[in-house]
Amino acid sequence: MEFRTEVNIPPSENRISHESDILFMGSCFTEYIGSMMQELRFRVDLNPFGINYNPSSLSRNLWALLNGKQYTIKDLHEANGKWFSFDHHSQFSAGDSDACLKNINERIQFSGDRLSGTDFLLLTWGTAWVYVLKESATVVSNCHKLPSDKFSRHLLSVNQVVDTYTKLFAGLRSRIPEMKIILTVSPVRHWKDGPVLNTVSKSTLLLAAHRLTEMFSYCEYFPAYEIAMDDLRDYRFYGSDLVHPNQQMIRYIWEKFSAAYFDEMTIKLMGEIGKLTAARNHRPFDPASAQYRQFCKKQLEKAQRLEKDHPGLDLSELASFFSEPFNNS
Repeated sequence: MEFRTEVNIPPSENRISHESDILFMGSCFTEYIGSMMQELRFRVDLNPFGINYNPSSLSRNLWALLNGKQYTIKDLHEANGKWFSFDHHSQFSAGDSDACLKNINERIQFSGDRLSGTDFLLLTWGTAWVYVLKESATVVSNCHKLPSDKFSRHLLSVNQVVDTYTKLFAGLRSRIPEMKIILTVSPVRHWKDGPVLNTVSKSTLLLAAHRLTEMFSYCEYFPAYEIAMDDLRDYRFYGSDLVHPNQQMIRYIWEKFSAAYFDEMTIKLMGEIGKLTAARNHRPFDPASAQYRQFCKKQLEKAQRLEKDHPGLDLSELASFFSEPFNNS
């Protein structure tokens, strides 16, 4: 007998490897998967504007990258002793306007330089509800804890999202013709909207994603939301707030993602890198001992062998760590 409805995902024709350049943008779920890939030494650029939940702001962020936008003081605002951009997460905010602009523009420059070589763009939408700054009538990525009366709030329509991304995809593919796009809808429920309006929001995103995958052969959908809602379907897979996924859910969705997008060679390589990472995190009883030096020598040789066998794989940070006991001798 079967006691749950498992979401089975056919392997994608578009396989991701350690030679792929991947840009992740979107909600906190993007951070979960993107950071796991970074830890496994994939070539990942993760959220150059910070966490972003709505598709309208994400589109504007991508246009800024595509056009090489450099922010100026006119793009900043100041409140509560902080300078910030409504296009960015608060991680870019600073007490000084020059520092804020430096944080923003250096990050955009880094991601903009990489953009033309991007093989995969993974976008995670969190909500179709948007906040509009009344004084400029523009959708904001983040309200930066300003008073609510400075904003109006409305729900994007399916057509608005589809039209926005039809133009965006055309712009991206004109510059990066081989780029593949993966859309996901975050399994994190926006419970402050209430159960009904959260469902309306997620439904809007799901319908828009479905339309876009039907329109563009290079765009596909990964069902992270459905795995959480229909496959796991249990509060034991959530954190104490009963909204955000816990590590069990994240690992399970990661396994589904891996099976869909990685071939056997990549999965095997991930296992080897995972062992090296675990060794790097190991706390030795005596860092000066001959046993620990021998342990590091073995790990260093393994890292060097993997780099030799897999051109494009960068394990320099791990190699540097395991070289440290010999540098200090």
